[in-house]
Amino acid sequence: MIGALVVAGFASNSLGLLSEGGDFLADSLGLALGLLAIYLRDHHRNEKATTWVALVNGVCLLGVSAAVGTGAIGRLASGTPEVHGLPVLVASGAAALVMLAAALILGTGAGREDLHMRSILLDTVADGAAAAVVAVVGAVIAFTHTLYWLDSAAACLVSVLIVVAAARLLADVTRALRAGTAYVPSDND
Repeated sequence: MIGALVVAGFASNSLGLLSEGGDFLADSLGLALGLLAIYLRDHHRNEKATTWVALVNGVCLLGVSAAVGTGAIGRLASGTPEVHGLPVLVASGAAALVMLAAALILGTGAGREDLHMRSILLDTVADGAAAAVVAVVGAVIAFTHTLYWLDSAAACLVSVLIVVAAARLLADVTRALRAGTAYVPSDND
């Protein structure tokens, strides 16, 4: 999926698709680290491992967001080049469907397990919403053959969605680390 988004992003000249690819890459890193954290938690009694991984995940998401936001603002300021809408629509539509399926598989139970699983669920939902927005922008561009600036605006929106999810996650991580315990969401979260 990451490769398809990046290739389609370069082929269509879409920063929105490239931002999705970067976000998915950060997510893949978070999942790999999450597997390590679960191993450490279950086999070495390191209860805070998943909290530390959630911290790394949040920081990676902020880095992706900064790169996407900077690129999008630069394009909006200097003029967005021509974007080919159909590949944006197809690739982002597929990504949105994959994220929807993943969120359904994870279910709301993932948000009640530990901080890392909660971060994965929240990020999956945010990624699905962002991909849907980029797909709609791709459709508008494909049908109008104008309004290319919408791609940069969508990339800005993706960046903001990533920041919001990362900020909430990092606030939870900070509370857990300050308390000196592994974070377990309450019924109010």
